[in-house]
Amino acid sequence: MEIRNVMPTEEPAAEGVVAAAFGEPADGRVVQMMRALQASGAARASLVAVVDEELVGHVGLSRGWVDARRELVEVLVLSPLSVRPDLQRHGVGTALVAAALQTAGDRGAPAVFLEGSPNYYGRRGFSSASDLGFDRPSTRIPDPGFQVALLPSYQPWMVGRLIYPEAFWTTGTVGLRDPELARVEAQIASGRTGG
Repeated sequence: MEIRNVMPTEEPAAEGVVAAAFGEPADGRVVQMMRALQASGAARASLVAVVDEELVGHVGLSRGWVDARRELVEVLVLSPLSVRPDLQRHGVGTALVAAALQTAGDRGAPAVFLEGSPNYYGRRGFSSASDLGFDRPSTRIPDPGFQVALLPSYQPWMVGRLIYPEAFWTTGTVGLRDPELARVEAQIASGRTGG
């Protein structure tokens, strides 16, 4: 498996993997978010996993900020992470997350945030962001799902509220809405968080 930057000619294939992974149509909300991040200049990296010359996974990193007391700190947000459904649970997502964290660290980002399963991402370098002093950008993000990976350039004063780029809000991809939010909160309360 090769992990590398997406080539412009591969954007449609990457969008196809994302749509399939999220069970959305080709122009669903997550693909719209990707396009809006790119158009606004907030996208910072778009990596793909390739097996036998076929694109099978994608991960995006976009610019966000932490509103720290001292100053606004530019950070990265990992979203979306997508693997073709027939290849999920075969290490593709793990490889993409590792490559995204390496890319973020190489670029000097102090932290990478995401919304996702603490069981899955906890095994891949992420921790509860709230436990480390960060505030969620929305109460629609279940607290255990608000995750962060701190990187070498992180300093202890860099805590505060995470601010997402506008594209997350305009495409409706921040957190969850009821009834899905209530279902996930019930799973968390019962200890079934997936991953």
